[in-house]
Amino acid sequence: SSGINAEWPLRPGKNPSFPEYIYPTESGVMTLDFHPEHPYLMAVGFYDGAVAVYNLREKTTSPTYKSSAKNGKHTDPVWQVYWQENDLDNQLNFFSISSDGRVSCWSLIKNELQHTDIILIRMNSPAEGDSTNMNLDLACGTCFDFHKTIDYLFIVGTEEGKIHKCSKHYSSKFLDSYDAHHMAVYAVRWNKFHPRVFASCSADWTVKIWDHNYSEPMFTFDLGNAVGDVVWSPYSATVFAAVTDDGRVHIFDLSQNKYDPLCQQSVAQKKRTKVNHVAFNKHHPILAIGDDRGNALTLKLSPNLRKCLKEKTYSRENEIAKMEKLLDLVREPEYENK
Repeated sequence: SSGINAEWPLRPGKNPSFPEYIYPTESGVMTLDFHPEHPYLMAVGFYDGAVAVYNLREKTTSPTYKSSAKNGKHTDPVWQVYWQENDLDNQLNFFSISSDGRVSCWSLIKNELQHTDIILIRMNSPAEGDSTNMNLDLACGTCFDFHKTIDYLFIVGTEEGKIHKCSKHYSSKFLDSYDAHHMAVYAVRWNKFHPRVFASCSADWTVKIWDHNYSEPMFTFDLGNAVGDVVWSPYSATVFAAVTDDGRVHIFDLSQNKYDPLCQQSVAQKKRTKVNHVAFNKHHPILAIGDDRGNALTLKLSPNLRKCLKEKTYSRENEIAKMEKLLDLVREPEYENK
């Protein structure tokens, strides 16, 4: 089935009810990511397993780069793409994850994409050197995220409910695995401040907060419906947002309430609409939300949900200390002695 990419403007003088750019595609669009330093470059993952890069500066609606069966296209839908820092040869590159069990790196070299498989996600990590049944036990990858300060470290979520901690340097085995959820993992996100903390969400109705050094979650929240996405705020180590299949957005601040959200609001425009994506604006108190009917909307956070933006004591060190204090409260004694 065909798809479409559309970008909406939010700046003054532009009409936010109509997209500024429209890109027709041959397959459904599953994910996209803008380059952090070159925002005119947009990486896209498709339902048919292809990935592509669009250059918004060019007047054409065709992608500048696109994978094919000849250069390593995925064989199943691509669930997430993520730009990385330039490689050792100073080439632009991004990662992709697919239901075919591959996490791949795509480099933009001259006029083509060149790929390297970083890791194959297996049901069980094989013993080193074991090459038997290499492609028979591949798990379905659904999401990933890369550590904010440790370049080689990333985490992967799977349809089977597991989360794997991986390294770019080891393609044959996981650094660690977590029996995280009972159903598919829809998102994993490293905290933007605390280097050990990440969040996950799942079709099993839960959001879980993890310290990656421990096998059990630090916090578990049951939101009463499948959780399509979770994301940390860019201004506080303890604030995150999640969206659920019943059309609601949930805002938590663990430093104010460790058990319940500060805000739950229905945002779906029609009944039986699943809200499946959420993102914080990096500079303004705005949430962007997307649903399974193709609607995108923006919400402005009320003052009580963005206190950290105005606090004079705000600093990265204070945010890390704030989260560390919470972790100390919930860690079990036996973990502390390890």
